Amino acid sequence: MRKSLVFLLCTLGLVACDKHDPILPGERSNIFNTKTLNILNTPVENAPENVDIATVADCPYTQKSDNTIWDDGRKIFSGFATGNSVAGTRTPVCEDGFVYAGLSTGELVKVNPRNRQIVWVADIYRQSNMTGGASVLDIVAPIQIHGKYVYAGGLGDAFCKISVATGNATWCVDIGVEKPFIITDTVAYVVDTENMIDAVRLRDGAIHWRAAVKKSRIPKYENKTIIVGDEKFNAESGEKISG
Repeated sequence: MRKSLVFLLCTLGLVACDKHDPILPGERSNIFNTKTLNILNTPVENAPENVDIATVADCPYTQKSDNTIWDDGRKIFSGFATGNSVAGTRTPVCEDGFVYAGLSTGELVKVNPRNRQIVWVADIYRQSNMTGGASVLDIVAPIQIHGKYVYAGGLGDAFCKISVATGNATWCVDIGVEKPFIITDTVAYVVDTENMIDAVRLRDGAIHWRAAVKKSRIPKYENKTIIVGDEKFNAESGEKISG
């Protein structure tokens, strides 16, 4: 696929390559290259009683499986189609007149729909995933904008906090993400692809606590409790309550 072809060309010296995939234009942050999780084993302080569902402006654009974004019959963005993707519906997010979308190629893009220009591109995958011809880098979970940052996770073993203004990563955590996640003012609760729920501190990407779940499901938040299927966890300590 695309990244295996790019890697092959780099290996053969046929094109000038760096750490970034050169197909999509635009400035982007470095791909993170770590497999170390900073697990604090400390409770979340002052977890909220409940979490409001994130809301953004209505987004009239549609995203196709070939990584194109459309405004009715007008194409405002064209990515690169890949067969290494997961079936499902992708929905772009709109904020302040811009469109944000996660692609099956592992990139998060910010697009100006008025002139169809790419504002920035951020890579949501670990550097070592570039070399895997069968790697699936798809950004499946809905991206979320919270304040000045957009949070995105993908199957390329990454969950990242990205600046809305610049596209630079404040941090990336080496966990694969497929399910929608929960964002509070201080913590993201993420069910990862290894059937763990991670309480990720938004300030620096450190993980307050991790807990195993029986099956990867969309988490819910009620009364300082994380609910994953029939399991319940204390949102502050990670202690399993039932299930």
